[in-house]
Amino acid sequence: MIQSSARLLQLLSLLQLRREWTGPALAERMGVTERTVRRDIGKLRTLGYPIHASPGIAGGYQLGAGAQLPPLLLDDNEALAVALGLNSVAAGPVAGIGEASVRALAKLEQVLPARLRPRFATLKAAVTTLPSNAASVDPHQLTVVSAAIADRRLIRFDYAKPDGTTDRRTAEPYRLVDTGRRWYLVAWDLERGDWRTFRADRIASLPSATKKFVPRPLPAEDLAAYVQRSVTRSPYRYDVVVRLFAPIGEVAALVGPQLATLSDDGGSATLLHAGWDSLAQPAAHLASLGMEFEIISPPEFKEYAATLAERLARSAGVPAGAGATPQ
Repeated sequence: MIQSSARLLQLLSLLQLRREWTGPALAERMGVTERTVRRDIGKLRTLGYPIHASPGIAGGYQLGAGAQLPPLLLDDNEALAVALGLNSVAAGPVAGIGEASVRALAKLEQVLPARLRPRFATLKAAVTTLPSNAASVDPHQLTVVSAAIADRRLIRFDYAKPDGTTDRRTAEPYRLVDTGRRWYLVAWDLERGDWRTFRADRIASLPSATKKFVPRPLPAEDLAAYVQRSVTRSPYRYDVVVRLFAPIGEVAALVGPQLATLSDDGGSATLLHAGWDSLAQPAAHLASLGMEFEIISPPEFKEYAATLAERLARSAGVPAGAGATPQ
């Protein structure tokens, strides 16, 4: 019985290792007959593992997806990676996943081999994840969109605009990008005939997948970099452009790529492009950098900064116009 159970675990591990195996290849790898392989495949199926078999010389066995999640075999590094991933996801922006990840992590820690527990405890103690203040995303929506991307199917959904209104969108989905702060969908918008970067937290309805589409060339080879450039503009109410009077290396040390796009402006200055829904946010962030800067656009931000400067001066008891430095 022990030998049979060990053989089943070995067979399951092999099926998870490679997409497809022939019967003779499995038999040779395990040191058994093909008849034993077929019998063990049948046992795994009774345990709930969906193992598909294709006939013929070129056929073989393939581990598929089933209605229930059967046990998985993980090596040491895989187990540590999953545990650390669950630990960080608990503080992520996906709604409802935090509690589920904590439950899954508790189950995984319970069955971790004794040799791995000290390593995981050390890694867990050394890694701290700051909680996200971004709007939460429905995991069911991400699942539906991911399936549509894999199947190359159009999706229809309601999308919330910055002014609070919604409109119906039909799009070809190509990639979901997680910036750490928010999730974005890169898609071809059929009504507008152009590429769009949709904020996942603004998808106001469960997307519905429709007919298949023929993939078109992507707007960039690196979609993560494409999203990083896009999020400084279209998804937000205000497109802020500021000139910071400091070299780009100094600015980059304080402003992460998930927040803004930086470009060199003559060596001693840096142009910052960033998207914001509220003008109070860039004002506070720029003031915290401790650098001289010039607001280029939008005009609303210049007006807001002037009003804020007067308010701060009054709060400090400084007469109007006092202490102003000519430009």
